[in-house]
Amino acid sequence: MGQTITEKIFSAHAGHDVYAGEIVRVDIDMIIGNDITTPISIRAFEQSGAASLARPNNFCIVMDHYIPAKDIASANQAKISREFAYKHDMKYFFDEKDMGIEHALLPEKGLVIAGDVIIGADSHTCTHGALGAFSTGMGSTDLAFGMITGGNWFKVPESIKVELIGKPGKHIYGKDIILELIRMIGVDGALYQALEFTGDTIAYLGMADRFSICNMAIEAGAKSGIIAVDEVTMKYFDERSEANSGLRDELKIYHSDSDAKYSQTITIDVANLSPVIAYPFLPSNGKSIEQAVADDLKIDQVMIGSCTNGRIEDLRIAAEIMKGNRVARHTRMIVTPATQKILLQAQKEGLIEILIEAGAVVSNPTCGACLGGYMGILGDGERCVATTNRNFVGRMGARTSEIYLANSAVAAASAIAGKIVDPR
Repeated sequence: MGQTITEKIFSAHAGHDVYAGEIVRVDIDMIIGNDITTPISIRAFEQSGAASLARPNNFCIVMDHYIPAKDIASANQAKISREFAYKHDMKYFFDEKDMGIEHALLPEKGLVIAGDVIIGADSHTCTHGALGAFSTGMGSTDLAFGMITGGNWFKVPESIKVELIGKPGKHIYGKDIILELIRMIGVDGALYQALEFTGDTIAYLGMADRFSICNMAIEAGAKSGIIAVDEVTMKYFDERSEANSGLRDELKIYHSDSDAKYSQTITIDVANLSPVIAYPFLPSNGKSIEQAVADDLKIDQVMIGSCTNGRIEDLRIAAEIMKGNRVARHTRMIVTPATQKILLQAQKEGLIEILIEAGAVVSNPTCGACLGGYMGILGDGERCVATTNRNFVGRMGARTSEIYLANSAVAAASAIAGKIVDPR
């Protein structure tokens, strides 16, 4: 009986063939914590009486939500993770000196790879499925169990095959593809299932697009998103071989069998897709750019960044559109590179200069604006176009504010116009 890529990953970790619906106990290749969720895991770890991490080099903490600390409470919260990391002499502890948003930083450093089982106490841990890994978010106490034992229990999810067909048109990106899928199936359309993205479109998508797609699998209720390794993925791994010299040897590459069983197959005609805008207050409330333009939506803020769309490709797209232009008088623009390395690259390419001269504010890598923590809080009744992943009520500030999710081209063009416009 054929297996999906997800079933093959779990089979390899379990030591025998497993299929959707089975419950298995497997070792975890990378456990990811952050400054918000890890203190709870640390408390559970210490209450258990554990003296040391089961697999020290398979656990990392990334300080990315409220770093640098925005107030006393966030400073004290960060202190808990710092003290734990120093006490256990953690190899993979990323603070202000080497900061970045976790779901961009870990792939950048070659610490999450094809064939891995990865968990994190952050729902967008599914991002790493773009590398051909099984990656999912879990609770902080689940994380603690992994810290103590090195593994965890999983129910092997069923898979939905998402077949993407056609070459994307101008300014159509991974963000539009995943927003279209969520529009089609809803925020619970893939509940506890793996979204497996296939089809000829994949060859046209760079890693930034693939990360965006898998990042938002959770917004359809999915347990994970996953894309099989191909030449594009291998090039990405090769470019990171300097950071991890044995990277190629560690890769475990799997592909679904032709007779693998799927719960359903969904087809998206990417060639005829327009930019998709998710209206408030759900990622599933997708509208075409044509509808958004017709609605003449004035905006107060644009935010480009986050673990969804804060990569160098996003900054290049934004800078190309912003060059020689200026952010509208009544509009603010915030740009958050996802890692320090991305920020440095953007500086070398002159992108930061273009963005700042256009009127944007460029911040350090942080999740702050995305979750309404800091660096971009919305006031009463304000409207924001964001390249982030959620537009729930009060997600970025006031409960009466509105968030419209879009790709980086739409966001940049809209910043210039002061309203949502079509960048094509």
